[in-house]
Amino acid sequence: MKSRPKKRKALRRAPTRQTKAGRGGARTLGIIPRPSGDGSRRGSAQRQTVNLALVQFAPSKGRVDLNFERIEQVFAALRHDKEGFPSVVVFPEASLSGYFVEGGIAEVALKAGNVLKRLSNAAHRACGPNHASFDVIVGFYEDDGGKLYNSALYATLGERPVIRHVHRKLFLPTYGVFDEERFVSRGRTIEAFDSQHGRVAILICEDACHSVAVTIAALRGAQILYIPSASPGRGLEDAEPANVRMWRDIMRVAAAEHGIFIAYAGLVGFEGGKGFTGASRLMGPFGDLRIEAPFDGAAIVRTTISLQDVNIARAALPALGDLESNLAEITAMFEKEALSRPSRTKSTISK
Repeated sequence: MKSRPKKRKALRRAPTRQTKAGRGGARTLGIIPRPSGDGSRRGSAQRQTVNLALVQFAPSKGRVDLNFERIEQVFAALRHDKEGFPSVVVFPEASLSGYFVEGGIAEVALKAGNVLKRLSNAAHRACGPNHASFDVIVGFYEDDGGKLYNSALYATLGERPVIRHVHRKLFLPTYGVFDEERFVSRGRTIEAFDSQHGRVAILICEDACHSVAVTIAALRGAQILYIPSASPGRGLEDAEPANVRMWRDIMRVAAAEHGIFIAYAGLVGFEGGKGFTGASRLMGPFGDLRIEAPFDGAAIVRTTISLQDVNIARAALPALGDLESNLAEITAMFEKEALSRPSRTKSTISK
């Protein structure tokens, strides 16, 4: 680890928040290792394990080419990590351009196919042309025929690169320092999809603050929910920003209620005087915090999960099953509420 090239200094040396599962084995390195005990089960469950790397870094605002280079550096660092290369690498919201681009979004927006091609090239340069396949999630501003979205792409990189899914952010915040709806269009759906590593779904930042969005993902079969995020620090509670605690609480309740893994990758750095809090973390399906990165600097946090834990959690607390039993009645209530709203809402729902 001491012989790493200088360009990997972006992965700062920082301590990790240690859970009960991780007190024995975490080290203070830029790449934060898997805890010694990660809650995974033995036996047949080992065939369903997923090794995750959650990346928090500070992109250079508006400099797409440079940010692809930084992603390549992350791939190179992971290639040389003693844990081996992960199954899935997760980057934050708007990681190819920075978040507060606002009126400049059209200049940094990319087509999803172009993002796939450039990620594939970065992986080949960092890991070699014949590297084993792995999955990656990257937040970016998307250009779809001139229509702009805040999106996150899930792709498999390897011999045959392929896009598995592109999620477009539905809930565009327009309060406080946020004004997203002025600059991008909102997405229209939440989908779960099959990957090489379980059935998964993506929500972007504010999406996950609405419990109904997590419910839809879980009802559609997601075992792992990925949340790329860009959350500016605000408030202070017990020496940490209040939004860090808020996200921890949101994820704990959502994971336990739906029996789902939730992986959060947060942007860090400063844009326009506003500082982002990383605190990338993995919450288990029992609402148990598996591992968490520092909130104040670039880092990679790694852990391994067992998808079998989802089955165990849902059997122990069948809240999702109870919801499915009442789905018809709940759907009728939502329809009644939608019909009682102004015509603008009715026309949106009918699309």
